[in-house]
Amino acid sequence: MNDGLLPRRYAKALYKLAVERGDDKVIYDQLRELTFRDTSVDLLKRVVMNPEISPEKKGAVILQYIGGKPGSSLDEFLLMVIKNNRANMLSAIGWCYLQLYREAHNIANVEIVTASELPSPEVEQIIALVKKRLGDVTLEITQQVDPQLIGGFTVTINDLQLDASVRNELRQLRLHLLNK
Repeated sequence: MNDGLLPRRYAKALYKLAVERGDDKVIYDQLRELTFRDTSVDLLKRVVMNPEISPEKKGAVILQYIGGKPGSSLDEFLLMVIKNNRANMLSAIGWCYLQLYREAHNIANVEIVTASELPSPEVEQIIALVKKRLGDVTLEITQQVDPQLIGGFTVTINDLQLDASVRNELRQLRLHLLNK
């Protein structure tokens, strides 16, 4: 079965359970904590993938990491996923859940990456342009600094990216010169 399809099915099941129990927002917040880009998550992944550790202990470790409660919808779900030998898909399931929640609640995930710290008025200007483009949508904004951009910025809205960086301009110029 497709690795993209299976995590989405698990995420849909979790979302349905969470909505029925009224804790979809709590689970959303907990899964947002578990960003899977964080280096401490590497340790968590090693625990989850370790066959020597019981499924109950694995679930407890994840739950503790994200601040969840034993007996919650997320606890039951994690235990079921781990017992079904799908622990390797937890990251993908988490991302799918976040996507489902955002779709259902009209939330756009916006990531602004700049070459250096931008003054607040410039950041607010970028955010205003995004709001104008998207209309009546709640924005979840994260900002990062990436000196490799050289200058300019990138804005990623859900899966769409606007790249207004110097690095991108240089890449485009290089491609143009190579094609001549």
